[in-house]
Amino acid sequence: MPAELIDGNAIAREMRSALTPEIAALKKQGVTPGLAVVLVGDNPASQVYVSMKGKACIEAGMAENTIRLPANTTEAELLSRLDELNLDRSVHGILVQLPLPKHIDERRVLHRVLPAKDVDGFHPENVGRVAMGDPSGFRPATPSGVQQMLIRSGVETKGAHVVVVGRSNVVGRPMASLLLQDGPGGNATVTVCHSRTKDLGAVTRLGDILIVAIGKPEFVTADMVRKGAVVIDVGVNRVDDASKKSGHRLVGDVAFEPVSKVAKAISPVPGGVGPMTITMLLYNTVQAARQWVV
Repeated sequence: MPAELIDGNAIAREMRSALTPEIAALKKQGVTPGLAVVLVGDNPASQVYVSMKGKACIEAGMAENTIRLPANTTEAELLSRLDELNLDRSVHGILVQLPLPKHIDERRVLHRVLPAKDVDGFHPENVGRVAMGDPSGFRPATPSGVQQMLIRSGVETKGAHVVVVGRSNVVGRPMASLLLQDGPGGNATVTVCHSRTKDLGAVTRLGDILIVAIGKPEFVTADMVRKGAVVIDVGVNRVDDASKKSGHRLVGDVAFEPVSKVAKAISPVPGGVGPMTITMLLYNTVQAARQWVV
């Protein structure tokens, strides 16, 4: 029996619809939630992501400001621009699109954004608050989106063994932190795998829930998945495909077709985690805007 599809697009639409009345209420109080997205350089994938985020803001009735800077922008120039946005009362959330050009220190840049406007949840202050279970901290959008997918798909995490493949600061580590916390979408037993994990397949097969964010196309195969597991594929990879007009197609970190014959439920790529990431970014921006209501 083929796996049930966990439709990120459908869940995202439902959540964005629920956000509409709150945005309208904030506007009546004189606050229009505003997101500033800063893009440095011309990375094709980053340009697509930034465009999608801007479109989502406009559709939700929020204010959107995309700042595009050339690849040769200096670190000092970028930091100065962030200082301006930090002081701008019409901007409630700031997102710096990654990756940045190699000559710019990513950590310095992410730490320059005010914690109160850090809707990506990368500032150490927000990381600490989230790790402690403090709801005032901004949860990073992708892990938070995955958690909402599980909750809204009726996947029980309480007492479940969740295996996370990947230990990045963007997905793997915060994902583990959220799953461990007490509350909906939490109370799980969590194992985090990475490039140094021995006998990776033996570990991934332990998971009642398998979350994959390793950045390698179709890396996880059917023999690495426990029968009846729930699989969430966070990866987005472009691979060559001569049959497509574009010459390529998007795949996840999971070999979708064979794994879907083993798993109980699985998220697709595209149409899975991606729309949820943008949705949680909108939620964080609205959360930031609430602070400005008198």
